[in-house]
Amino acid sequence: MKKKDIKILLVDDEPDIIEIIRYNLLQEGYQVFSASNGLEAIGVAKKENPHLIILDIMMPEMDGIEACQIIRSNVQFQETVIMFLTARGEDFSLVAGYEAGADDYVTKPIKPKVLLSKVKGLLRRFDKKELIAQHLTFDTLVIDREEYLVFIDGERLSLPKKEFELLYLLASKPEKVFKREYIMETVWGNDVVVGDRTIDVHIRKLREKIGDKFFKTVKGVGYKFKAPE
Repeated sequence: MKKKDIKILLVDDEPDIIEIIRYNLLQEGYQVFSASNGLEAIGVAKKENPHLIILDIMMPEMDGIEACQIIRSNVQFQETVIMFLTARGEDFSLVAGYEAGADDYVTKPIKPKVLLSKVKGLLRRFDKKELIAQHLTFDTLVIDREEYLVFIDGERLSLPKKEFELLYLLASKPEKVFKREYIMETVWGNDVVVGDRTIDVHIRKLREKIGDKFFKTVKGVGYKFKAPE
């Protein structure tokens, strides 16, 4: 998908923050819309159907957490990416954001390069080639869905089925945080009951075989795949 076709909604009650982010996103070629609180954001989102929403947490009338929950409950926004913008770095705040349905967050004060890097990473999921491809390619990593094979630095790896399915699930939507419950249901389903640490063990094995740089643990929530820049 071309940048000029991508819609981004900015939601913050501070005009200066909106202006800074808007300028940098427009420079990249994205379409940019804005709202000053969560309630207004819901209305703009329904009208414009944005691909990405950058949502402040602390706002008047309706905060970002509540707005995110309402947006996520609407099937219209099933594929919409939501990134929180927050000055709060406490674990409980970030976990609450992820639990509400956010995909990522960036902290204030805004660093344009960091923001744009996160935006580009989150928007990769709208590349249809990545979403439907039998081969996912990230730098030196190639995942072959048809043959259940992985190639890293040209070396062929044959992973156990569950390790491969876990890897493919995470890599299918780079930068998306997958909750532990969703991973367990999708990869293991109704298989024999497994322990709480099963996912952690499989992630550890994948890190050992493929490299730690591709995986990030989101404390208290789950895991996400990080595509190299």
